[in-house]
Amino acid sequence: MKAVLAGTVIAEADEGDLVRIEGNWYFPPASVTPGVLVESPTPYTCPWKGVCQYYSVQAGGSLHTDLAWSYPDPYPSAFERVGTDFSGYVAFAPGVEVGP
Repeated sequence: MKAVLAGTVIAEADEGDLVRIEGNWYFPPASVTPGVLVESPTPYTCPWKGVCQYYSVQAGGSLHTDLAWSYPDPYPSAFERVGTDFSGYVAFAPGVEVGP
């Protein structure tokens, strides 16, 4: 699976290594292209996953605001709900093409 924005591959991993949560593919941290994510100050806390870290994405010569997010330290109950540890995995917003 690949995540592509503005013609730039920003993450790539085997589908079996990804985690699917609420319709979004979460990529393992090591599968994200180094240097494309820039931490954003946008705050959000999911009631069942925990505190979210948003990222802007550097691709195609532009910085695309808040198109990625991660849960660095999800609530322990979220692991039970999802069925696996997804700490630090990165998901992408609409506008980023995610597919084979």
